[in-house]
Amino acid sequence: MAAPMTDAHRRFLQILMSNGITEGSEARKLHQHCCEIDKVYYAHDKLDDFISTINSHLQPLFMQIRKGFSEDDGRAHYVVVNLVETEVTRMASDYTELELELFRRIMDLIILSENGFASSTDILNLADQLKTKKMKKKEAEQVLKVFVEDKWLSEKNGEYTLHTRCIVDMEQYILSHYQDVARKCYICHSLAIQSQVCESCGIAMHLPCVRKYFRGQTEPRCPKCNEFWSCDTPGVSRMGS
Repeated sequence: MAAPMTDAHRRFLQILMSNGITEGSEARKLHQHCCEIDKVYYAHDKLDDFISTINSHLQPLFMQIRKGFSEDDGRAHYVVVNLVETEVTRMASDYTELELELFRRIMDLIILSENGFASSTDILNLADQLKTKKMKKKEAEQVLKVFVEDKWLSEKNGEYTLHTRCIVDMEQYILSHYQDVARKCYICHSLAIQSQVCESCGIAMHLPCVRKYFRGQTEPRCPKCNEFWSCDTPGVSRMGS
């Protein structure tokens, strides 16, 4: 039988849903804050148990607090996800059908790209190709800005990729709709949008996972086929370098 939900659990869930995504250290602070405010037992190493209790009550609603990791730095994040994967369900109530179509087209560009990014130019060129109706480029620029503010996309020097929130929330949707190209990281087994790929066997690894796995190795080799890992890996010292 599931442990009962306290006011601390409900407060934690409400704030997590309001945030959209919460970084790991902030989630730990929030856990402590909620327990102290509502005067319930707190232990700094019991966050996973605390979340597990919430998840047991969310299960009948087909929802879950899921832990994911940033593809940039490997830091943990927590997201409340909708387990129904038939559509971009989480976004449907916040955006118009035209905006959702633009987002789907942006996802196509990013996921089908070689490096997991799409340029602002390529994205804005989609504006007059939408089936719902054409969108002016200035309008598309504003919608793109909102996608970044709402943490569905991340922007770096005019290049866009999927935010950690989007990857965690829509992992099953992406894996089912992009079966031919979507990969999971060989190390952490999470969806890999930005990754390095073995030239011999084709496995993918997130850059933080690559750094961690090859740390201290002067001749990095693929964890699956044992062939030399030819990708340039920042932070990994190679023999002769």
